Amino acid sequence: MQARPLAAALVLLGTGVGIGGGLNASGMAHLQRQVGSQEQALESTRREAQREINALAARLGELQAQANRLNALGDRLTRIAKLGDGEFDFDRPVGVGGAEPSRDMPARQLTEGMAGVDAQFASAGQQLSVLEALLFDQKLERDSVPSRSPVASSYITSGYGGRADPFGGGSQFHKGIDFNARTGDPVMTVADGVVSFSGVRSGYGNVVEVDHGNGFVTRYAHNSRNTVKVGDLVRVGQEIAKAGSTGRSTGAHVHFEVWENGRVHNPRKFLGEVGAKRS
Repeated sequence: MQARPLAAALVLLGTGVGIGGGLNASGMAHLQRQVGSQEQALESTRREAQREINALAARLGELQAQANRLNALGDRLTRIAKLGDGEFDFDRPVGVGGAEPSRDMPARQLTEGMAGVDAQFASAGQQLSVLEALLFDQKLERDSVPSRSPVASSYITSGYGGRADPFGGGSQFHKGIDFNARTGDPVMTVADGVVSFSGVRSGYGNVVEVDHGNGFVTRYAHNSRNTVKVGDLVRVGQEIAKAGSTGRSTGAHVHFEVWENGRVHNPRKFLGEVGAKRS
């Protein structure tokens, strides 16, 4: 009689073990599926984060290119405007500060901030480009006005205005300034312009005339030979002739005249301190 309860207990025990084993296997499979799903979600999140990083890196590259362009433009403006060394140092970091502690920045805020900087760069670039054009126009205008000596390391031997005629006495009106020179010394244009005459004029010998626009024309006379022809574009400081003593001249020198709208002017007022030099 006792054998039956024992057998029943054994049957129940075996059934429980079987059910428990089944439940454990099912639970493990469920956990494995959860882990796999989480790993997929993490991988998707990682790929999305990497895409955002790559996009930000591309934007950063664009901003760096914009910054390099603005630095180069600023450097050109510094040279065109002839600003003093150190007045604008584009390589020196800008000083910034703040009393509040830093905190994590959301990706969206960073993206919006970079977009704002990009817009500021674009606006600054447009403004600097306009300023560059204005400064360049001013430079062209400056370079088209006589502003330097036609002979290097020279001095004035005869000034503008009334003087004793060096050929046999009497007086004459000297329309220009004579600069000391040796035969063959380079004669240089005092401003940008176009050669309007290159040839011989009575009394002047070999002559070069340069039209600078704005009504200005300069004349270089008594040359041993001219080295430019009519129509040549010349830049300030460029050689246009060799000094000499052709025409009505007592010796090698450079005769220099300045005309504005058909009226002759004293060249000294255009040549600054050069006009003050004398032997």
